[in-house]
Amino acid sequence: MSLSKQLLLLISALFFMIFSVNFVLSVNNIKGYLEGEAEIHAQDTATSLGLSLSPYMSNETDPMIETMMKAIFDMGYYQEIKLINVDDQPLVTLSNTTEIEGIPTWFINAIPMKTVSAESEINSGWKISGVVQVTLNPGNAYLKLYEQAKYSFYYSLLTFVLAIVLLLLVLRVTLSPLKRIEQMAVTLANGQFETIDKLPWTTEVRNVTASMNMMSNKIELATKSLNLKLESIGKKLQQDELTGLQNKASFQTEMKQLLIADTDVEAYIFMIKIDGLTALVKELGADTIDRFLKDFSKVLKNAAEQNSWGEILVYRFVGAEFFLLVKQMNIPRVKLLAKKLSQSFAELGRKYNKPDIAHLGIVSFNPIGTSESILFAANEAYEQAQLIGANSYYLRAGDDPAIGIAEWKALVFNIIDNQKYQFTFVGEVVNFQTQKILMQEAFSQAFDGNGNELSIATFISIAEKFEKIVELDKGIILKVVEYIDTENIDYAIAVNVSTRTIKNSDFRDWLTKLVKQNRVISEQLVFSLSAYAVAKDFTSYKEFIEFAHNLNMKVMIKRFETQSLSPELAKQLNPDVIRISRDLGQGISQDESKKDFVEAIKGIGDLLSIIILAENINSDEDFECIKSIGIAGASR
Repeated sequence: MSLSKQLLLLISALFFMIFSVNFVLSVNNIKGYLEGEAEIHAQDTATSLGLSLSPYMSNETDPMIETMMKAIFDMGYYQEIKLINVDDQPLVTLSNTTEIEGIPTWFINAIPMKTVSAESEINSGWKISGVVQVTLNPGNAYLKLYEQAKYSFYYSLLTFVLAIVLLLLVLRVTLSPLKRIEQMAVTLANGQFETIDKLPWTTEVRNVTASMNMMSNKIELATKSLNLKLESIGKKLQQDELTGLQNKASFQTEMKQLLIADTDVEAYIFMIKIDGLTALVKELGADTIDRFLKDFSKVLKNAAEQNSWGEILVYRFVGAEFFLLVKQMNIPRVKLLAKKLSQSFAELGRKYNKPDIAHLGIVSFNPIGTSESILFAANEAYEQAQLIGANSYYLRAGDDPAIGIAEWKALVFNIIDNQKYQFTFVGEVVNFQTQKILMQEAFSQAFDGNGNELSIATFISIAEKFEKIVELDKGIILKVVEYIDTENIDYAIAVNVSTRTIKNSDFRDWLTKLVKQNRVISEQLVFSLSAYAVAKDFTSYKEFIEFAHNLNMKVMIKRFETQSLSPELAKQLNPDVIRISRDLGQGISQDESKKDFVEAIKGIGDLLSIIILAENINSDEDFECIKSIGIAGASR
């Protein structure tokens, strides 16, 4: 029950109690007053009538006696007037038994009034000649009492109604800030830091509002500080410390974004390796090698900055291994870029008295391949370049993928149409507090006609490309729901859904019906969304997360790192779970930057009520380090 209703009931009860006591006392006072008035009136009537009849009592049969008595009787509300002689014989009796109308019987029964009587002796000379008795009709008193009680009730009721209306207005003005404070608390829980600028006039509520504003500002500052710390650490984790170039994790993220792109992207991957770096370290010394690596990376940066044909991204993996990701550039220009790099390498080599310092292996991006297969092909091209000459390059021309895509399309359509796919579970997350399973992730599997397992990345890519992914996602979800039901699963299961699926209106209608039929089971489903996919179409995913929450379903953002999705955007999405990328967890016990990052994201999770998880923690040292930070759980 709301505070306004409680106050309204309390004040109404107090008003009723006061009104009841006041009403009873008022009625009793009026009753006493009317009874006293009646006694005086009866006695005055008896006395005056006795004096008036005194001259005529010498003759008891004198008609003037009755005439005078009737005149008095007709002038007032009398129940009876009786004249008795000295022998106690009634000479004249006048009575009226008519009841006064307009007085309810229940009122008379509830408030009994005594019948007032008075008498007066009649003297003739020095002796008593009779007695006159006057009895008033109580109906007149009842009528006055009833009218007065009725007026008191109506006036009190009107006063009560006006008081309630005034009370409601006062409560609305007084308690409206409390509703605003309640809304403010909800927005704080959702990560929206608002303040109430116009403070209420009620002292207590004003103090509470000021305290809430102070808390909101402090939490906002703490969150911003954590966000800045995350971004700073995230950028540091995505960069090579020596050269300032992006590292392998950044390259893999960019490759994933290319693989999930809806449109075909013309791109090339350059693998560049410095030959004999270990021998150079022994020959030139560590300081000279550091300067050499910086000069080498500067050559790559200049090539990217001075290029006007397309987009060039530069990466350093480890040691002597560098990569270029070249987008929107045709083969002639790729060859021209490779020649310029070869010349630049030769010039740099002369500076350090090393005519042959590096080779380039170049491959085209395969939209139905995987990051691993593309890197393997680039390494083969690099090995070919070593056979050509000093600082040379080798471009491995891409095969015409039309036949391969056609075969893949037929295979994917056959598997999805006949529901030949299946799923297994990966990434079993253990709750650090209870040591029980917190979550598992459903991993799709598909096999060709010979029973060989297909590359799921390529399978999903083809299904996405030819708009079969929605049907596949529906099928996997149904299989998972059936599994939860038949196996009595009591922990969460994460299911991957694609961008095309979350934007599909038919899928949302289908999911709504499914939830209505399996409401309890659906609470265990967690939609797993990749951070880089979310960042690519933020608006659509934000809308889908709100839709899922309306169905009482949960959402997890996986592979979270700041390059793909900033903490500020993650806060706006308001997911239920964030699972940090595996690269952040691996080696965390030996890397303070990674540890600081996870601690910061854990702090944001605590502020926004988001569960933080880690995945694929291999070593025991890393697992214990992750556990000590205090996140909810991790997989191994």
